[in-house]
Amino acid sequence: MNFVFISPNFPVDYYHFCVSLHNKGVNVLGVGDAPYDELRYELKEALTEYYKVNSLENYDEVREAVAFFERKYGHIDWLESNNEYWLMQDARLRDEFNITTGISHDNIDFIKYKSVMKKLYELAGVKVARYHLVDTLEACKEFIGEVGYPVVVKPDNGVGASFTYKISNDKELEEFFSRKSDIQMIMEEFVDGDLVSYDGIANSKREIIYETSHVFPRQVMDIVNDKLDCFYWSIKDIPNDLRLAGQRVVRNFPSNSRCFHLEFFILRKTKKGLGKKGDIIGLEVNMRTPGGVTPDMMNFASDINIYDIYADMVTKDETDVDSSHKKYYCVYVARRDEHRYTTPLDDIRRLYKDQIVMDYRNAKSIADAMGDDALVARFIEKEDIWPFINAVVEVHK
Repeated sequence: MNFVFISPNFPVDYYHFCVSLHNKGVNVLGVGDAPYDELRYELKEALTEYYKVNSLENYDEVREAVAFFERKYGHIDWLESNNEYWLMQDARLRDEFNITTGISHDNIDFIKYKSVMKKLYELAGVKVARYHLVDTLEACKEFIGEVGYPVVVKPDNGVGASFTYKISNDKELEEFFSRKSDIQMIMEEFVDGDLVSYDGIANSKREIIYETSHVFPRQVMDIVNDKLDCFYWSIKDIPNDLRLAGQRVVRNFPSNSRCFHLEFFILRKTKKGLGKKGDIIGLEVNMRTPGGVTPDMMNFASDINIYDIYADMVTKDETDVDSSHKKYYCVYVARRDEHRYTTPLDDIRRLYKDQIVMDYRNAKSIADAMGDDALVARFIEKEDIWPFINAVVEVHK
């Protein structure tokens, strides 16, 4: 089996995919823009061959890399990056090289454009926030007249929280239009809800072979725009209504043989035209692993290897790994360099030395969203989560 992995060295943890695939007997072929000598040892050992391109943005270069591998090793069975940024290019390459194990270019709109996602959410029986594709100031004011302030504006095709704004009044709306670019933006009614995810891996029949869930008390938009500290955690038991909603979405989206990260709001209060308190509202669908160190958190929560489960899905469309029992609540929390905190980080390390499983510093490229100094810890009891978070993020006054 020939598996072309696009950008196997970034994000940094993705070399684990290649290692697990290699250990399952897969012929792993890497395409990236980093020099071979800069690849970590474990990745080099897992790759049969590596093709360096000058830029992964250059489709012709990447296409020639895949063509080279096809000429040398035969038909390519899989091509993936598991990276949201490259989803459209991955799909185009699959179509060109007749690779049928992933999403085709005809289906990519359903997971790239937020306005199209909403239609599939609704087909899955999941409510969504009302929206308007930004055009004129007058039309947007008419939409706001229906849903009320505040509204959230973001790129219809975008990654993360870049260019995402909360608009609370006419003055802010007019300021937004005064600096608006040509990027197609989507305007959504603001949802007062708790953000949760439904994450996992589905096989070729869209059957879920691994599932978990995470709670995000703060939205990425607020973390970035307001310079807040980032924290979130995995849960042991997935609420049944969230599980059923997630399963319906997986069945209705082009989620065959993929990792998935589905985002939902749970309404804090009833809102006319949207739903009742406790209703689940679909936010976004991402056909990839959750970002950052969340895959590591999945592993620590159950003492498993999520990358092995992915490799099982690729090689035999199922897994023997029992991931149904979560042993721990796994917590991510990070500090920002610009804040002064009450408790020194070394004191936190000593106090929670038996619970901390990761202690590292984020790259500057993701620090706006994820913080600078990061800790991951795991706890058996749910009530131990908040004391740990508060100890890390309490700001000195």
